[in-house]
Amino acid sequence: MELQKIGNSKLQVVISPRAAEMQSIQDNSGTEYLWQGDPKYWNRRAYNIFPYIARLTEGSYLYKGKRYNMSIHGFLPETQMDVEHISENMVCYILKSSDATLKDYPFPFELRISYTLQDNMIQVTYDVLNCGDERMFFGIGGHPGFCVPIEDGLSFDDYILEFAEKCSPVRIGFSENVFLNGHDTEYALEDGRRIPLQHDLFDDDAIILKDVCRKITLKSNKGTKSVTVSYPDMDYLGIWHRPKSDAPYVCIEPWTSLCSREGIVEDIEKQPDLVSLEPKKRYINTWTIEIV
Repeated sequence: MELQKIGNSKLQVVISPRAAEMQSIQDNSGTEYLWQGDPKYWNRRAYNIFPYIARLTEGSYLYKGKRYNMSIHGFLPETQMDVEHISENMVCYILKSSDATLKDYPFPFELRISYTLQDNMIQVTYDVLNCGDERMFFGIGGHPGFCVPIEDGLSFDDYILEFAEKCSPVRIGFSENVFLNGHDTEYALEDGRRIPLQHDLFDDDAIILKDVCRKITLKSNKGTKSVTVSYPDMDYLGIWHRPKSDAPYVCIEPWTSLCSREGIVEDIEKQPDLVSLEPKKRYINTWTIEIV
């Protein structure tokens, strides 16, 4: 599994071919911003998600009356991608549908995931091509974990997540089994913008928000380093670390769609939040990680 490295005067980024998953984000001082995958808490770092986000009831979905199986977050997190092209500050990975993918996901496709460095920013682009003759349905998103604290001498609860503008988010309601239960609620922010980080925030698993500002920063008023994630074309934001733990990271996850409803095996032609892509058409979605 050959890792690829890209860099410029501000950043050095290392990426694995498995799910085009970033392995490291360091600034020019050598500070590591990306969670390093301690299996005590979570052994991954920043995988990408495709073609379904989060859980399916009974691990299954329906398409044209036929039942298909798929694990949490789809097959991409465990799938090797190929490098299509690479330069000093950019790498593009590609995955083409195969007999293995068609077994669980009956759509011919090409998926490209590229990372491009622009000064102190990482631009992440998803490019999906529907190669088939039928409309295809999918969800796509990111799952990067960031170190908290970023700087020595600080603690987890010295940090906040701060939206760039005031907003009134809604928290998606989940059952105990982490499926949609239909009971969405208002999610109060400190001064309309901030979420102070505490480990017990995640005792009930992930916080998934909609109707939010599309730019959020992980930072501490006691430090100088921060991470800003911007996701202009993602409708949902996930915030997570391992529940009921003192995990020293937080995931900031921009998503296009949600999981299944509790007790319902979803017909993906009818699930309203999935991307619906016409035959021979492309879908492109770009989000960014800014390191300070």
